[in-house]
Order: sequence, then structure tokens, then C-alpha cells
Amino acid sequence: MTVADRITRGAAALTVAILLNAPGAASATTAGEKAVEMSRQDWKAEYVRPSEVPFPEENPYTRDKADLGHKLFFDPRLSGANYISCATCHNPSFSWGDGLPTGFGHKMTPLGRRTPTILNTAFGELMMWDGRFDSLEQQALGPMAAAAEMNQQMESIVEELKAVPGYVSLFNLAFPGEGITVPNIAKAIATFERTVVSGVAPFDLWIAGDETAIGDAAKRGFDLFNNKANCVACHSGWNLTDDSFHDIGLSDDDIGRGAVLKTIVKMQHAFKTPTLRNVVSRAPYMHDGSLATLADVIDHYDGGGKQRPSLSDDMHALKLTADEKADLIAFMRTLDGNDPVVAVPVLPANDQSPNAWLRRVSPAAGSGGGEVSPECRVARLHLRPCTPE
Repeated sequence: MTVADRITRGAAALTVAILLNAPGAASATTAGEKAVEMSRQDWKAEYVRPSEVPFPEENPYTRDKADLGHKLFFDPRLSGANYISCATCHNPSFSWGDGLPTGFGHKMTPLGRRTPTILNTAFGELMMWDGRFDSLEQQALGPMAAAAEMNQQMESIVEELKAVPGYVSLFNLAFPGEGITVPNIAKAIATFERTVVSGVAPFDLWIAGDETAIGDAAKRGFDLFNNKANCVACHSGWNLTDDSFHDIGLSDDDIGRGAVLKTIVKMQHAFKTPTLRNVVSRAPYMHDGSLATLADVIDHYDGGGKQRPSLSDDMHALKLTADEKADLIAFMRTLDGNDPVVAVPVLPANDQSPNAWLRRVSPAAGSGGGEVSPECRVARLHLRPCTPE
């Protein structure tokens, strides 16, 4: 059963016209259930794109909700200091990452892990590198509230958004009778994120029957991917991820999923398998950004990784030749899709009435890092000295 099949069980699926006209997600078995030998044609059947994007029953798709989520995703006013948006780290120009080894948050606080892409997260099960969030709705709020990331005071975000007249109207359209609430903020952002799906790639055209869509080197790389190199053990299905967690033997002290599942040996140093869709556009690689190129990634796997009890059973020295490594990279280059351009939205304007700005500024926006009283904010606006309480 594919990841898409598992997710859509009990979920409302909505057709989105950015996917191939495929008959549906392929019914695939897990890597462990596959026969020892499969032909190239058999393997190709495992990678058919789905025709639908899954939306959960508790948060079904609507155009108004997705449009609202699009604005919220790009709005820096969702952060405590009003200068960090979701898109600051999840930039569509970097395939919804940030192009950095590890991210930065509030006050340029360095974060410990690379920013993961939100690409194809509609098909995911657990969110974040360590899987600590069960849904995109939870994930949308997690970084917002985290002091090191967006540093938003969640008890005040509703009032801040209510002070923006345009958001009052947009929330009423998206959530009739409910309006602006923290759960609805999460639902809107998650709905937008579920529409972020990788475009049709040359690989998809080849899977659909166009033998001219990719070159011979890429086809050989596909064979290696599924056989000798055994990449398919983790990067399986149309999204090229098993959506699970593995220790691949990187030499760092981060225990990843082990901090969530403390007693399970194989979860120590285990991290979520990322999608390989648009992978060329998302360097550097791994949860810590420690590998600069795809060639470095292949060399790491070829060496088998750091030996320790938690190391994945699928990790071992591959003994790939230089030509085989080149073929693997040629294959991965075919995974970059023709993604739609995502425009930066026009955001709702702030209230223009006198002193309205005081009602929308979070305490985290004050200079010096401490809470600043409204009296001090007014004094500073008029260039008068003020000592924060």
C-alpha cells in the first residue's frame, strides 16, 4: 500500500488540476514484500503519480480557505516581531526550503536542523524531521509559537489579526460563523500547504510511457536506484519517500526521532525520509545540511554510514562505480518538475484608524527582546525617551 493510499483512507480527496491525468495512485507493496527480482517495467508501476490530493475530513478543501492560507503563509505579522513569515524559511524559490544548511529564527537565532520542504506534505503522515507533529495543522502552529523560530504569543495572535479589517472578512468567508481562531489559522495554512504539489517531471512522463522523456543514463540510474543502490528501501512510491524514520549513519549528536521514542533503539539518530521530488533544487542535504551536493550524498550512502546499534538495517557499503554514481545523479535530475509559479500575495492592509497599530503589535516586537508597554511604544513613536518596565 502506498503512502497516498494510507493517507486517503478515511479522508476526503479533492482533484487538483496540477497532477497528471493518471488513473490514480498505484497500488504498491512495500519494499520488503517485493520479489527479489523485478523488471524495469514492474518497478515503473510503483511510481505512478496519484490523480488526487488528499484533504482530511475535518479540514476539507475550499478555495476561500486556500486563498486565506496563502496570505497567512506569506504574512510576517504572524511572527512575534512581525518580520518572519512561514515563507521566510519555506521559500518557493528554493523548492519550499531556504537554501541554508540550517535555518534561522527570531533575532537570527540559529536553528539546529535544515528547513524541510513543504512540497507534497499533503501526502505525508508525521511532520518535522523527528515526526513530533501528527498533522499539517499542528505543524503550522508549532514553529509560530516556538520562541527560537517565529516567537508568536499565541494568546494574542487572534486579537492581532482581528485588528486587520481585511482578515476579519477573509476568515468570515473561509469559516462562516466561526471567524478568526487559532485552530482556523492552522486549518487555513495547512489547506494552502496541501496545494503545494510538485509539478510533472520528465520522470513522470517516462513513467506514463514516453521513452524519450529521459536519457539512457537516467534509466540506468533508475535501475540502480531500485536494485544495487537500494535507495527504494526508503525513497519509495511516486513521492520517493516511505514517510518513515531511519538512522542513516551521519556523524552528529542529534538523536532525532529518538527524543520522541526514547526507548526504541532504531529510532535513535533517526530522521524522516525526505521526498526526492525537486531534489536538485534543495541543496544542501540531510537534516543538518552537512552534505553539499548529490554526489556527496551518494558517497555517504556508498560508504555505509557510521556503525552503531541504531543504524538502519538497509545501510551498508554499496561499492558503486563512478559511472554508477553518475547514472544515479542523472536519474535524480529527472525528478525536478515543471512547478507552477507561486506569486507573493497582496496582504490585507492594517487598520488606518488612530493608534490602531498598538492593538496589532505583539509583545515580542519590542526592541531589546523584552516586553514593552503601550506607553513606551507611544513615546518611541514620538521620539521621546522611555525606560521599559
